[in-house]
Amino acid sequence: MSGVTAGCMTGAPCWVSLMARSLDGAADFYGPLLGWRFVTGPEPWGRYLRAFAGDREVAGVGEVARDWEYPVTWTTYFGTENANDTAASISERGGTVAVGPLEFEAGRIALVADPAGAAFGIWEATGSAGSGLRSGVASVWTELRTRDAFDAAIFYGNVFDWDGRDPARYEVRWEYDHVVLHVDGRSVAALHGGGTEGAVDPRVRPRWHVFFPVPDVDEAVREAEKLGGELMDEPRDSLHGRTAGLRDPDGALFSVISASG
Repeated sequence: MSGVTAGCMTGAPCWVSLMARSLDGAADFYGPLLGWRFVTGPEPWGRYLRAFAGDREVAGVGEVARDWEYPVTWTTYFGTENANDTAASISERGGTVAVGPLEFEAGRIALVADPAGAAFGIWEATGSAGSGLRSGVASVWTELRTRDAFDAAIFYGNVFDWDGRDPARYEVRWEYDHVVLHVDGRSVAALHGGGTEGAVDPRVRPRWHVFFPVPDVDEAVREAEKLGGELMDEPRDSLHGRTAGLRDPDGALFSVISASG
């Protein structure tokens, strides 16, 4: 296996999408904040927007029915060569397959969760779909915040066969207090341990969390608050750059990180 499925790196984050209460509201918030423009996309299951940074497609935004109890959240998708096989592997290892795999014009996807309850997606892509995260444009960083990083690394490593892939391209190693996946010499995801399952707020329980690049984190925080967002984690300097945690007006959690970090 080459490790690439139609532009989407297998076993690595390759896409992010948001299920929002209002497409217009999401566009009015993320457009000015992140410099995105939006194009109406295909509607396999409802209204959908394709977000672009310059000429590159970087994320998708769908709309959930307002009377549903479905949480508003960003979902990280991992590339796979075969969505059926990966879904079966997730179930066999204690995870949950909630939706799919389903077919649409860009391949096959499924919405799943790991044994700790962190939701994510898998994508068997076709054509040039799914290349945004791989190229570092859509999200420069995605991380799992969970109870036990070691257990999580075993689960994801087995599901996506990290150890069985080309060692010149894929590497998993401990860095400080977390596990980091490197693909083609670039860190693409981290797995952090901690007591998230006991959090009072269900939105901060085990989850995959995305970071979007901005030129100036502090200015982005001010802009987010003007647009109706909420500051969750104060701006701080980290090993990967200056970061801040935010919540959009619908409640979806994400972070911004200095583009030069």
